[in-house]
Amino acid sequence: MLFSSLEFIFRFLPVFLLVYYLVPRTWKNAVLLLGSIVFYAFGEPKYVILIAASVVVNYLLAVFMSGQKGKLARRLVFIVDIIFNVGILIVFKYLGFIVGNINRIPGTSLSVPEIALPLGISFYTFQILSYEADVYKKRIPYDRSLIDLGAYILMFPQLIAGPIVNYREVALDMKSRVLKITDIEEGLRPFITGLSMKVLLANNLGTVWDNVGTAGYENISTIFAWIGAAAYTLQIYFDFAGYSLMAIGLGRMLGFTLPENFDHPYMAVSVRDFWNRWHITLTRWFREYIYIPLGGNRKGQLRTYVNLLVVWFITGLWHGAEWSFILWGLYYFCFVVLERLVLGKVLDRLPGFVGRIYTLVVVMVGWVLFATESVENTLVYITRMFGAHGGSDYMDHIASVAALLVCGAIFATPVFDRFMKRFGRSWIG
Repeated sequence: MLFSSLEFIFRFLPVFLLVYYLVPRTWKNAVLLLGSIVFYAFGEPKYVILIAASVVVNYLLAVFMSGQKGKLARRLVFIVDIIFNVGILIVFKYLGFIVGNINRIPGTSLSVPEIALPLGISFYTFQILSYEADVYKKRIPYDRSLIDLGAYILMFPQLIAGPIVNYREVALDMKSRVLKITDIEEGLRPFITGLSMKVLLANNLGTVWDNVGTAGYENISTIFAWIGAAAYTLQIYFDFAGYSLMAIGLGRMLGFTLPENFDHPYMAVSVRDFWNRWHITLTRWFREYIYIPLGGNRKGQLRTYVNLLVVWFITGLWHGAEWSFILWGLYYFCFVVLERLVLGKVLDRLPGFVGRIYTLVVVMVGWVLFATESVENTLVYITRMFGAHGGSDYMDHIASVAALLVCGAIFATPVFDRFMKRFGRSWIG
């Protein structure tokens, strides 16, 4: 059930909010947990047992880990916890990819399992792992309430597409939030903004990219290739950022303050700046739970680059079980390393607009790699972008696309937000 669906907006959400606001405060987490299970069941009824079992097992592991006095015992329980959660993710998301690559070995012919991917498994797995890691590191005490922990993990606003929320960010709200009717108004603003970004911009921009695919990457002109890349660049932003804003708005309606997830990433002046603005909670997760535990930049330059390589490899793999996603992650690794070595210093000396143009071109090419789904398709598309391929194919689309691209470009900058603030209120919180 999508946030943008009529079923969610006019059936699920009103009924849920009515019940949620009417029950006593001590029941609200139970209602949130039950409502989140119902929400999940609309999309993946067969995996409700899986996600419920995951909550129970992780609750018990956190309790058991907290009861261990010795460091070794705590570490062993934490390792079991990681194996359990990552193992589930591998089975459901990556097993087919792994078997398919094994079958490339001559003489190997394993059956490739066809397993449907549970909704939101990448997001809620990372959220669970952050909770267990924080309990292990004693940053937080384990939650004594199975219902409260379940509500945190399964909270429907951010269950499917983030933001990825650390337990410590919502622990106080989870235990003692006080709801006001104004929370609904405050939540509606970002929800409506995100809904508009998704329905009016992302969906329409998506048709432009679809038209490029229909024409065939090998047949399009250079101009049409750039139009398609620009459209997809804007589409994926409004899709992801729109869902994040809807999640933040829904969280506010429920009394939670969820973290910001996008900060006008296409205004970035470097690739590193871009990733500090794009999917902020995901970038933070990789920094806190992969990069820093590996040693970060504290163990010499070579070790730093090895740590970055691991992070960007996993970043690509997290986005999808295909080599194109892994290469997409490694593509960004190369630019991050270049900026750390020399390019960052050069960009610092140049006017800001130069850095923005450089970053935007790098990101657009990166999205081509992300969207075309194979290295072969990516190479074909990039040759069309940077070659001198004539044609009038874009003329059939330019009239309808131009206004859409201009609107998208404006809404992807802080211009609209500043305009709204000038007139008294920001629609994006």
